[in-house]
Amino acid sequence: MRWMMLDILGRQLVSPWGRQFRRCFPTTEDTVKHPTRAALAIAALIGLCGAAVQPAANTADAHLAAAKAAAGFDFTGTLARICIAPQTAPGRDVAPAPAPPRETWFTEPAKVFDNLYFVGTKVHSAWALTGSEGIILIDTLYEYASDEAIVGGLRKLGLDPAAVKYLLISHGHGDHVGGAKLIQDRFKPRLVMGAPDWESIERSVNQYPNGKPRRDIVAADGQKITLGDISVTLIATPGHTPGTFSMLFDVKDNGAPLTVAYNGGTAFNFVNDVPHFDTYIASQRKMAEAASRANATVLMTNHSEFDNAVTRIKLMAARKPGEPHPYTIGREAVARYFKVTEECAQVARLKLL
Repeated sequence: MRWMMLDILGRQLVSPWGRQFRRCFPTTEDTVKHPTRAALAIAALIGLCGAAVQPAANTADAHLAAAKAAAGFDFTGTLARICIAPQTAPGRDVAPAPAPPRETWFTEPAKVFDNLYFVGTKVHSAWALTGSEGIILIDTLYEYASDEAIVGGLRKLGLDPAAVKYLLISHGHGDHVGGAKLIQDRFKPRLVMGAPDWESIERSVNQYPNGKPRRDIVAADGQKITLGDISVTLIATPGHTPGTFSMLFDVKDNGAPLTVAYNGGTAFNFVNDVPHFDTYIASQRKMAEAASRANATVLMTNHSEFDNAVTRIKLMAARKPGEPHPYTIGREAVARYFKVTEECAQVARLKLL
């Protein structure tokens, strides 16, 4: 009888998409035991569910609605940055701005998973993946923050910066490659980056007044960077920059393995024309498919506004035994993230036509 109530309500509320109801609101033991609570939840979610199952018209408004539905309350930062107030051009080849006050960017490093550590800032993220033979470091922040946040952060966490054997750069913008020369010079890791972004750095006249990182390994699509018992798979996702790479890798939460989808580039600070957006959209779809195949349930990026890194790390302090990890959002939510980026790019693309 209780299920009949839910089933009838579901068909009425989402008609003519009643067949999709259970996809948006699957039956659980809790919904059967508490039909009133379930009905209220259905009513609250119905706008989101209906938008998700309707075929979107190919208009900017339709794609914006689809992006909002995919974002929900999980990815509001991403939605705001690339749908509501997107950047519309690449940055200029100018010298870095003076370092901002420390209190605006500094945050404490943190152990996030058994073998993954945050050594970033309030705005930009850098990650240390630890294994049996050393550390794979992902991204290096702006130059001004890299010494204290990365080198100092690793030491605060009881890790040796000299154990960094690979340095993976998601893309060649200063907020992620700025500290690469410092890490490369001091600790001699192998440095991996996409060919177009190596070339962009080498062409730059003004962005690296203290010197550029030395060209080392050119990343390849599908390449695996392996160090002992840890491995990172590189996925070419050009768009944000021509040489952007996203990543897949495994972490452990109290010994349980989880797969991370790491998005290498998000904002639209590239030449805003239809071909560039077509490239970006194809890359977001490609990464979504790769994350799905890998059963990724964790989404990470190199900006805290996109994956709420700083907030999630603070939530870890309140986590009780048996509770889900704040970063474990599930396959469906990981897929929705890439739906947000794709749909927002569709909005911008259509506005150019």
